[in-house]
Amino acid sequence: MAITEGGLVLKLFNTTNGVTEVTPWLAEAEADVQALVESAMELMLGVRFLATEYSTGPVHGGRIDSLGLDENGAPVIVEYKRATDPGVLSQGLFYMAWLMDHREEFEALVRERLGSAAAAGILWSAPRLICVAGGFTRYDEHAVHEHRRSIDLVRYTLLGEHHIALETVASVAAQGSPASRKRGRGKQQVAAHQRTGAMTALAAVVDEALRGLGEGVKKVERKQYDAYQRLRNFACVAPRQDKLLVYLKVAPAKVELVPGFTRDVTGLGHHGTGDLEVQLRSEKDVERALELFRLSYASA
Repeated sequence: MAITEGGLVLKLFNTTNGVTEVTPWLAEAEADVQALVESAMELMLGVRFLATEYSTGPVHGGRIDSLGLDENGAPVIVEYKRATDPGVLSQGLFYMAWLMDHREEFEALVRERLGSAAAAGILWSAPRLICVAGGFTRYDEHAVHEHRRSIDLVRYTLLGEHHIALETVASVAAQGSPASRKRGRGKQQVAAHQRTGAMTALAAVVDEALRGLGEGVKKVERKQYDAYQRLRNFACVAPRQDKLLVYLKVAPAKVELVPGFTRDVTGLGHHGTGDLEVQLRSEKDVERALELFRLSYASA
């Protein structure tokens, strides 16, 4: 089979009892893709599942394939197509308009499924649309950059009998979280979060390092932390008076923990997501942390 990654074509082979190429295929029906993703939505997309085939009522006359809440509290609509369908983006944006006009209804759903705390923390400034399909047209890929919403186009491929590959084809952030920026320290506009002096400069260095890991990095600003994500969060930066705490999606057991620099926070409450805490006090600390940043980015 062939999977595109960074402009390259990767082929997958099974090495059990010799070498055979794994043939890619698409699901027989859209519902099969939907059921597979919904069964593990948090693992695959970083989204907590709320509802399936959610009715938008008699006026809109439609059904949202999946509703969810992402790791940062942003509302998420997920739409599926078995193969390439030029209507997936417009359909998703239609439902996004419904969502923004029915905030109280969505909040009630979150309160019922996830509790009052989750409902109170909904990030209405950054709702997301995720389109999962067997393929996208070049017009779809261009169109996402013309909208003001956060949109992810995700191509799925089924491999053999027990594997699915998800590839982010295009990803844009809502206004205020541009994916592109001018490089150069001191030229970033970093959210204040009461950071002053050296911490503001250090936050700009960290911002540049995280955004520079690859294409499609989005920044989501919350009051307590800034999240950096591809499809899922891979780093959350929480400011303190004398340091920055960065939480990464890296298994603490797989790295050598250094007192005063890295810490296992599995099961401990903290802002953002990730079980590995990295403490940054200087640019040298950022350089030490780059490999950890890369590991977390690769997992998102």
